[in-house]
Amino acid sequence: MTEPTTASPDQGPLCDLLVLDLTRALAGPHAAMMLGDMGARVIKVESPAGDDTRGWGPPFLGEDDERESTYFLSANRNKESLVLDLKTEEDRELLARLVRRADVLMENFRTGVLDRLGFPVSRLHELNPGLVVLSITGFGHDGPEAKRAGYDQIAQGEGGLMSLTGTEAPTKVGVPIADLLAGMNGAFGVLAALHERTRTGRGRVVRTSLLAGMVGVHAFQGTRWTVAGEVPGLAGDHHPSIAPYGLFETGSAPIQIACGSENLWRALCAALDLDPADPRFATNSDRVADRDELIALLESHFATDPAEHWLALLAEAGVPSGKVRTLDDVYAWEQTRSQGLLLDVEHATQGHLQLPGSPVRFDDNPFSGGRSTHAAPPTLGQHDSSIREWLDAED
Repeated sequence: MTEPTTASPDQGPLCDLLVLDLTRALAGPHAAMMLGDMGARVIKVESPAGDDTRGWGPPFLGEDDERESTYFLSANRNKESLVLDLKTEEDRELLARLVRRADVLMENFRTGVLDRLGFPVSRLHELNPGLVVLSITGFGHDGPEAKRAGYDQIAQGEGGLMSLTGTEAPTKVGVPIADLLAGMNGAFGVLAALHERTRTGRGRVVRTSLLAGMVGVHAFQGTRWTVAGEVPGLAGDHHPSIAPYGLFETGSAPIQIACGSENLWRALCAALDLDPADPRFATNSDRVADRDELIALLESHFATDPAEHWLALLAEAGVPSGKVRTLDDVYAWEQTRSQGLLLDVEHATQGHLQLPGSPVRFDDNPFSGGRSTHAAPPTLGQHDSSIREWLDAED
């Protein structure tokens, strides 16, 4: 394990950790990036062909042998890249040397692959009893479908999320949410295991899956079935249990409104000169039951003026509301920038890049993720020499 260090706060709260990232695609790389954002040293171990996502595009940046996938760039900042061919004895020995020094090893191979490469959990813990191992699979490491490969859209469907999303047909979320949630859950589990290690001195295996991530975010939709025996359908653009709460057309562009309490409903009625005691809509249950009629009533008002008029009026009335922004608008928005959600990095071949930043900040540190500087995603094998030199010097 890495030795504790006295580090300046802007290096990040995890700056004394060494993470070996053997994952590829998105779920595992996202988990490792979360720890890297917090200051951990993350060594991304890649095959000679590189992470699959290096070839996922367009769009790409650069030309020919310096071409970089924007997909890869989204999930691999704050990492070093080391190329190892784990089919060779020499590179397996180098990985073993790294394992002896690491705090965390992350992998998302199919069940059994790491064992066949010569690194079952038993050997990993022989090499390093304090090692925390994160294993991410598609559908879980055991059970009747453990051997299935994990792909985001398939997991969104199999895990029920697509049955809730959309208006006329099941629809996937616009980002690979099953992968991202598996990564977030994995990082959370790793930190819990690291905390436990401070008491026990021993690491453990943390397991999660794309399926677990999907089921884990069913929230009230899940208990509609498990408790109430009701199978939810497509939720569309309106909340299934609260009204009015959703997307409404105006004279120029759609806006969103969230009346999550009776006080907010009354405030909306006052702003629009409606009767809050109208028996059709007097309670939230009434409004949910007559949602279509309520939407038609509100949109008949909103059609008379552009979105900006209504957003200003609703803000003055204290009714939560907002526009639907495109991503270019989101990244240009001063509020986004004020939260440290854009990072400036210098890439080895592409020069200056702006990347979406960590969603976490700390109260005594203004930097995204708690570290003052961030490293661009690495080129394939960019740190081969420096990592080998460091290992030789440490040994």
